Amino acid sequence: MANYFRITAYNPNEDVGMIVDSNGKFEKLWQFSALLVSKGFKILAVGNDSKFTEGNIPKTEESDKLLLRACMKGNPEQNGSVIEVNGKSYEVIS
Repeated sequence: MANYFRITAYNPNEDVGMIVDSNGKFEKLWQFSALLVSKGFKILAVGNDSKFTEGNIPKTEESDKLLLRACMKGNPEQNGSVIEVNGKSYEVIS
């Protein structure tokens, strides 16, 4: 999948954490990150599809959209390289 990106972010003003995917909406990863930062989010983890395992959040074929994969009240949980938001998790690959 071309330009498949996943970001875990936290908005301290709203106390909301999320995992959001983009499949083809952005040419570059920094464009996706910049959009979320402009909305008040702090980026906690970011990568293309070679930088994370799917975990229990399979990639989607839907394209040109932002896909909210999981959200929660509070900061996303990170245990080593595994990130979890409201029961949905994936692993960041270094």
